Amino acid sequence: MTTAPQTEGLPTQRAEWTGQVGFILSAIGSAVGLGNIWRFPGVAYENGGGAFLIPYIVALLTAGIPILFLDYAIGHRFRGSAPLALRRLAGKLGEGIGWFQVMICVFISLYYTAVLAWAVSFFVFSFDLRWGDDAVAFFVGDYLQVSESSITFDFVPAVLIPLVAMWVIALLILGAGVVKGVQRLNVVAVPLLVVGFLILVVRALLLPGAEEGLNALFTPDFAALTQPDVWVAAYSQVFFSLSVAFGIMLTYSSYRRRKSNLTGPGLVVAFGNSSFEILAGIGVFATLGFFAHQQGIGVGDLEGLTGVGLAFMTFPAIVAEMPGGEFFGALFFGALTLAGLTSLISVMEVVLAGIMDKFGLSRAQAVYGIGGVFALISIVLFGTSSGLTALDTIDNWANNIGIVGSAVAMTITVLWIRRAGTELSGHLSALSTFKVGRTWLFLVSILGPLVLGYMLVATIIGLITTPYGGYDSTYLLIVGWGSVAVMIIASIVLTWIPWKRDPDLFTVWPPIDTGGVSRAAIEEGAR
Repeated sequence: MTTAPQTEGLPTQRAEWTGQVGFILSAIGSAVGLGNIWRFPGVAYENGGGAFLIPYIVALLTAGIPILFLDYAIGHRFRGSAPLALRRLAGKLGEGIGWFQVMICVFISLYYTAVLAWAVSFFVFSFDLRWGDDAVAFFVGDYLQVSESSITFDFVPAVLIPLVAMWVIALLILGAGVVKGVQRLNVVAVPLLVVGFLILVVRALLLPGAEEGLNALFTPDFAALTQPDVWVAAYSQVFFSLSVAFGIMLTYSSYRRRKSNLTGPGLVVAFGNSSFEILAGIGVFATLGFFAHQQGIGVGDLEGLTGVGLAFMTFPAIVAEMPGGEFFGALFFGALTLAGLTSLISVMEVVLAGIMDKFGLSRAQAVYGIGGVFALISIVLFGTSSGLTALDTIDNWANNIGIVGSAVAMTITVLWIRRAGTELSGHLSALSTFKVGRTWLFLVSILGPLVLGYMLVATIIGLITTPYGGYDSTYLLIVGWGSVAVMIIASIVLTWIPWKRDPDLFTVWPPIDTGGVSRAAIEEGAR
């Protein structure tokens, strides 16, 4: 007879989304972030244009969605944060990987809030086009006051004030809880983001030169498909944009009710995220086409087609030249703010959930205690004139080394060492309308680790042989590799600290052998 799960290992009754819509919007809110707007268009343009959609879709189907399902299965079956769920699945080795994912989110949250503060500032600046005729000089000089020294502690008031404000807002949302805070934010912000960005895209398409921009983005270069780097770029983009393998989707799925369809909503989240990326590509390159048209040059001759340069240097310059630029700028930076805020909340939730599970803290203690400490660290590091350099360096190492390394370690541990593929596949299929089987197992246990392992090795070799961003090698060693070292050491230390309550006092549900369990019995046990 199927019995309801035992939950003695949890510090309190676990929070739950109010329904499927709340979960889907929250998951989309996490996946749709700054990278969708400022990274995907440039990556696509530089890797074959329209032809890039082929490896992108292949990567989505063979790595993005399968690993997203893996996160869902682990979080939902073992009902915990990344350290708790992976501990219940794979012992202390799994817990260590879970804490590594938490530490990745710690570092991301520290600098992500800074970018969010920049976006809020430029939203305000849009109303009077404060950057004037030289957007680059304004951003680097007047606003950030970037120092020639790699490390300084000269605070910049223009950054410091919005940075403090964004931390206050984030902590208040997180302190309100999973439903009243996180879910409520996403239910409002995600539809608002989509509507706002649709208006922005329509406006961009009506600009002179928009067609040239779209031609630059979508004209296919099929010869690029023969280059391994293009395929690596596709897997990298899909992997990072879906927020997989660093605790977010695992944590969010642990808040789902026992009787929950997992794979169907997963497909909605994955394709919703990809659709927004393509929408962002259209809007961004239509606007870039206008900018190139105004200057009488080709789109390929423009600088700053991706990342921070695109958002805070190129776009302000475009806005200054277009009719109704104030409205267009406010819309763009408002969208950037909403996308960044929903992603920041998801990153911080990974950290808070792990701390609450491990140490038995209340949400208020975790949010305002631990979160407050992170806010102070973030302000000291990124509220200064050397914040841009630190942000660029930590972002590169956290994403390209931390997240990819986490994915390789998790898949090998869970699927090769623990051999839990059949169990997790059975869990997904027993509860979901879209079943998974041998194909999914092959993708997550063989193809995924091989592709991601290749990406990780290639990235490490590249960072060793060529100093990233032209920065000083000693600085990169301390800040870049040092960040990864701190993640690893902290993961080991946190793993060996005793749990407040025994994490192993837990019974998985449904039972591992779900083959003979009817759907009626499963649904009865979920009640």
